[in-house]
Amino acid sequence: MTLAASKAPDRVATSAVTRSSPAMRARRRRGHALFALFAFPNLLLIAVFAYWPIIQNMYLSLTSWDFISPEPFFVGWANYSALLSSESFLAVLRTTVVWVVVVVGISLVLGVLLAALFSMKLRGTTAVTGMVFAPHVISGAAIGAVWLFIFDPNYGLARIVFNAFGLDSPSWTTDAHWALIALLIVSIWKGVGFVAIVYLAAMQGLPSEVLEAARLDGATGFEVFTRIILPLLSPTTFFLVITQTIAAFQAFDLIAVMTGGGPASSTTTLSWFIYDQAFQRSNVGYSAAAGTIMFVVLMIITALQFRFVEKKVHY
Repeated sequence: MTLAASKAPDRVATSAVTRSSPAMRARRRRGHALFALFAFPNLLLIAVFAYWPIIQNMYLSLTSWDFISPEPFFVGWANYSALLSSESFLAVLRTTVVWVVVVVGISLVLGVLLAALFSMKLRGTTAVTGMVFAPHVISGAAIGAVWLFIFDPNYGLARIVFNAFGLDSPSWTTDAHWALIALLIVSIWKGVGFVAIVYLAAMQGLPSEVLEAARLDGATGFEVFTRIILPLLSPTTFFLVITQTIAAFQAFDLIAVMTGGGPASSTTTLSWFIYDQAFQRSNVGYSAAAGTIMFVVLMIITALQFRFVEKKVHY
């Protein structure tokens, strides 16, 4: 015991010397240099194509510019003051909130129900899964063009459904009361396949012994789904809420093809408003201010989700 105790400080000292030896320091420097070699190109690309545009946009939001003048004219916070006091911009924000809540909420509900259906061993499930996922990988412009024909009140397929009930098909994309509903239908139809596939992959990775134990204890299929499967899917739900919220805020292609933000700005979301102000009205500073507001809103929503929603996630 005494001999072992006396040797312990010697081993500690020898270990400390080894860690601080020139060879060890050189090895650490080589490791740091190798890390920098691989990380620097990625960090440079992120800085140039992500962070610098954000900084430049924030600067432009403090200016007045029309793409023609040689230099932007600095106006300070005037663009933000004009935006936040504008009734039309507040209407755009309300439309954006409706868009995000409806698209994300319905997509998640339909996605998890479709995933539960696809997880059953039924004939033809693979083919149906592929058809449901296909709209996600098709161009939004192509989908918008197809749905414009479907919604056509004179020749579209939707007309047949309404006529079967003795009703006339509404002017989906030219009526302010129906245009947003039409876009929501198409956006959900396009995105629900991705949500379903992600949920399906998560369901297939759930521990089968837990589900089997619940069934042996007499739990019904509904109880297994609501009390076991859904809580175990909470990390997937958390991921989808964040990604789908960001995607909904950035929706653009369907609006551009189907309604162009109209009629009467009824389908103008924040992303379309930013484009319209910059490239159709040449009001770059106003557009940049709206873009900065969207960036801040997304940052706040993401932070709140990590702060409060993640607490309900069961890893």
